[in-house]
Amino acid sequence: MLLGQVFERFVTESPVSVMVRGLLEKALCPQIIDELFERSAKTQYTRELLFSTVVNLMSLVVCGVHPSVHAAHQASVEKIGVSVTSVYNKINGIEPSTSGELVREVAGQMEATIRHLNATIPDLLPGYRVKIIDGNA
Repeated sequence: MLLGQVFERFVTESPVSVMVRGLLEKALCPQIIDELFERSAKTQYTRELLFSTVVNLMSLVVCGVHPSVHAAHQASVEKIGVSVTSVYNKINGIEPSTSGELVREVAGQMEATIRHLNATIPDLLPGYRVKIIDGNA
């Protein structure tokens, strides 16, 4: 499961973590991510290393499960099946348009979930769509 190591320690003690895990697994579904890559990538291609595998590795680093991509790769080397060099080459070659599509896809799914749950908050600035880029500003 995607991000399984991140939330596993919270499952029994925090039902909110279970809900968040479900949302993340839905939003970061490997099939959807790989289809997104096939639609949006112009120069990159898939041979052995799937885009969803790279997203999974990066999520483990971002969430602090592993301190680096190399450490995340080493922990899952038998499942990944390619060298760490191949992983870094794939990461370095990801096109901005592909990254943008990933953000749009996940944001769209989360927005639909928020609307379905009627969990919207009042506009920060009525009449304008405000986007917070940095939580410090």
